[in-house]
Amino acid sequence: MFLSMTGFGRACGQFSWGSAAVEISSINHKFQEFSVRLPQELISLENRFLNLMRSSISRGKVRLSVSITWNPDEQIPVISGEGLMNLYNQIKEIAQKNNLAFSADIMDVLKIPGLIGEDSNAAVQAALENPEIWDNLVKEAINSLMEMKELEGGLLETKITADLYFLKDLLDKMNERWEIARDDALNSIKLRIQEVLERYDLELDEARVAAEVALAADKWDISEEIARMESHTEKFNLVMDSEEVSGKKLDFLVQEMLREVNTMGSKVNDGEFRWLVVEAKTCIERMREQIQNVE
Repeated sequence: MFLSMTGFGRACGQFSWGSAAVEISSINHKFQEFSVRLPQELISLENRFLNLMRSSISRGKVRLSVSITWNPDEQIPVISGEGLMNLYNQIKEIAQKNNLAFSADIMDVLKIPGLIGEDSNAAVQAALENPEIWDNLVKEAINSLMEMKELEGGLLETKITADLYFLKDLLDKMNERWEIARDDALNSIKLRIQEVLERYDLELDEARVAAEVALAADKWDISEEIARMESHTEKFNLVMDSEEVSGKKLDFLVQEMLREVNTMGSKVNDGEFRWLVVEAKTCIERMREQIQNVE
């Protein structure tokens, strides 16, 4: 199954403490790169979210963000009654021991900086006391992302498959044309040798001529390149048909295909064959561009 590296997913939830939205987006990347953007109140859950993403997404640059709208009715400061009274009594005792006037009421003590933390409210505590709700939201967003990745992956598979069949057809034509070009080139060498011998009235050293023709034929021989190309295309099919398609493997295979086609183009000096090489390189480059999007 093909998966695109690009996609977007979103999940929302309504709770007693407010509402939350999780968004996750993915773009092309050679490796696995994740980032998380969270409200200050949820920083403690960052590693939890990263692990959930790593377990579902193998490649790409993925970013997850969370936004929260708190319920004003639930944003009540959480105060330790015992701690507050201890502080109040300490202040009162110090004032009495030093004969200082003590007229502060309990509300004055609440104004002391740091006594009530910014995150110290019922809404935040309620949002954090059950981390599973965040797991569910993140998983829902990931599932939404994966649906889009599968949809785009299906389109990529269709295009790449069509190009692969076209490449195989070109390979057959290249093989046929090479056999014709090879025979023509060898016959041309034999004729040139014969012309030189007749012009200068030289004796024919058949062994030497055979050796030179064999050497030239070996330089033009592309049977190994064609065999490797056939092997690469078969392997490409196997990777495409596997349960977990690997974009990295496919990218490696198209690089090897391009190498073989370039080698063939440099060996065979035939106009029609070289045009087939140009078409094959164009097809492979088109496949490579599509594969860059495959996870």
